[in-house]
Amino acid sequence: MSRLKTITDENASPEAAALFSAIKSKVGMVPNLYRVVANQPAALKALLGLGEELGNGSFDASTREAIALAVAGENNCDYCASAHTAISRGLKVEDSEIAARLRGNSADPRIQAILTFAVAITDKRGFVSGADIQSARDAGLDDAAIVETIANVVANIFTNYVNHIAQTEIDFPTVSAKAA
Repeated sequence: MSRLKTITDENASPEAAALFSAIKSKVGMVPNLYRVVANQPAALKALLGLGEELGNGSFDASTREAIALAVAGENNCDYCASAHTAISRGLKVEDSEIAARLRGNSADPRIQAILTFAVAITDKRGFVSGADIQSARDAGLDDAAIVETIANVVANIFTNYVNHIAQTEIDFPTVSAKAA
């Protein structure tokens, strides 16, 4: 049971209800994470807006999901591990690659470079070293990719922390963030 109220369709404010409608039209349901964040519709709108805009960046959906999995693994967020595993499977990512991404690894060299930097950001709470940045550059990431990685990490840290605090009920097939 969530420690924060999970907003239902029936008790949603008009603003939250409109956001729920938009979410349902895109994914067919309103995940419990969004129902918890809807306690403050402005926060839900900001979260959705950030995700929408990051979708317009240079990283494809599989790369964004790889970051989400790595951050979930690093932050031990079972809700996000479960949700992003389901999304990754929908993107036809192999189960072995999903498990690797939860550990911050990938068979794809570019994604590996992004995940190495994403894990460093998460682990060091943003205080990455010059060597971390140089390693990212040496692996082919330019400043735009570095900033895009930071933005995706931040978006996922927000959802991880909401789930930690709320103890959001998982509404996807359950995956342990640390079992992978």
